[in-house]
Amino acid sequence: MCPGSFDPPTLGHLDVFGRVAALFDQVTVAVLVNPAKSGLFPPAERLELLRAVTARWPNIQIESFSGLLVDFCTQRGISVIVKGLRGVSDFDYELQMAQMNARLSGVDTLFLPTAPQYSFVSSSLVKQVAGLGGDVSGYLTPEVHAALAAKLGAAW
Repeated sequence: MCPGSFDPPTLGHLDVFGRVAALFDQVTVAVLVNPAKSGLFPPAERLELLRAVTARWPNIQIESFSGLLVDFCTQRGISVIVKGLRGVSDFDYELQMAQMNARLSGVDTLFLPTAPQYSFVSSSLVKQVAGLGGDVSGYLTPEVHAALAAKLGAAW
């Protein structure tokens, strides 16, 4: 299980997905649907983008969920959550979540360090830079870059 908001999915996400797909027979990438938050891309568009950019890995399936991640995992028999870590601040937050998830359900968390070239890339930063006219093409697939440009009304 690779959970997240993926608003939008970046090359850093894809790096983690590909590495996880090589480690496990079946991988679920799940978009968190939080009705209290509105992202740039609605969940249905994020699912569509993720299906397009993960098509090369036949063992990855794309789903969405709301509520507790561990409930979703338990209902589907998923025993491992994989989280990509960019740095120490990610680890501090994710460790607490991993310990809570294990306590609630017994589901383990595997931390996978992000490839160095993506260690500073986040969906939030990509949206911020793109919104100000910056070139974010090096951090997104062409499909996601085009969708982001269309969403922002940008011509880059």
